[in-house]
Amino acid sequence: MAPGVVFSSALQAEQLKEDGNLCFKKERLGAAIDNYTEAITLCPDVPVYWTNRALCYLKRNDWTKVENDCRVAIKLDHNSVKAHYMLGLALIKKQEYDDGIKELEKALDLGRGANPNGYMVEEIWQELAKAKYSQWERASTMRSWELQILKECCEAALKERHFLDNSHSDEDSTAHLEQLKDLELVFQRAGEADTPKEVPDYLCCKITLDLFRDPVITPSGLTYERSVILDHLQRVGKFDPITREPLNLHQLVPNLAIKEAVQAFLEKHGWAYRTD
Repeated sequence: MAPGVVFSSALQAEQLKEDGNLCFKKERLGAAIDNYTEAITLCPDVPVYWTNRALCYLKRNDWTKVENDCRVAIKLDHNSVKAHYMLGLALIKKQEYDDGIKELEKALDLGRGANPNGYMVEEIWQELAKAKYSQWERASTMRSWELQILKECCEAALKERHFLDNSHSDEDSTAHLEQLKDLELVFQRAGEADTPKEVPDYLCCKITLDLFRDPVITPSGLTYERSVILDHLQRVGKFDPITREPLNLHQLVPNLAIKEAVQAFLEKHGWAYRTD
């Protein structure tokens, strides 16, 4: 194809994208899809055309088409935050939870690198936390059910053993009751990880009081949520909000120790993903 024709096709495709964007804003999804489809026909190697159309399908809850368009966009651009994000949503809607969560985690990592305090990072985190909480809830229900069955079997075995014991002395009865109490305690401790409690203070941002997601440490040794401290530096002033010492963006360092501690806590206590 001649260079002039290619250039003309690219211009036409861009105009179709703009027309599609206008239709999307007016909630004319069918017209927007038609425009993006024409743009894709002219220039199929432009990932944003695919993600824009995927967003229209997402609005229609057509998750199979969302998945298909996002997979094409990712092949064209492995670092597309929107493609990984919408693919994650589509997979979760199709109950492919593990793969969906992986895509959301990928989108979150890419989003933090591109714009740490952008609106999409918060949106992705909320969806990821919701998916992680649902995953924990399903697993917790299964664990609770299995523990209850096992507990009942153990109690039945102890009671049968006591019943078959011919002596039935006061000492044996006391020992039997103690065994039942010990068994209750064992199963109570086994379920502690799934019992919600307070999150340790050192895992929470001093400003938001929420669990850290992307913690950074300042020269004064204080740790903040990255998006929160960036917003403070931009809107309020270039100083530490607690110590009031001068602080610049380049002085913020990822607090990997706290980040790993948060991840370890969440892996053990999935209930902490709950955001409401």
